[in-house]
Amino acid sequence: MMTHLERAKQLQEMIAQGKVNEALEELYAEDCVIVEGNGQVRTGREAQLGAVKEWQGSISEMHGAGIGCITSDEENGVTCVESWMDVTYQGGHRAKLEEVAVQKWKDGRIIHERFYFDVPPGMSGE
Repeated sequence: MMTHLERAKQLQEMIAQGKVNEALEELYAEDCVIVEGNGQVRTGREAQLGAVKEWQGSISEMHGAGIGCITSDEENGVTCVESWMDVTYQGGHRAKLEEVAVQKWKDGRIIHERFYFDVPPGMSGE
């Protein structure tokens, strides 16, 4: 049986390979809850997939991405992933996005994920 840390690493590897749909299907519970850094809450794997597709559609170019660290509290089934992306949006604005995802696991799938991030300059809608 894989540890939560191994599953968190598997998720990041699948995302890096562009297998986002497969990662969601395999590693997220059907009724998962996702909380964005702005407080927006989505319930369900399908809702998360839709949000990911919408976000991907807002990107015109990906310049790079990486993982700062991945850590795990195996006893409580919680993993944390620090990551970054350098993207250019459709409107031409380029931003380096940095976030931390806190994932709660049950039966080998994410049941709750919360993202913590700062809004890059120029992206707050002001």
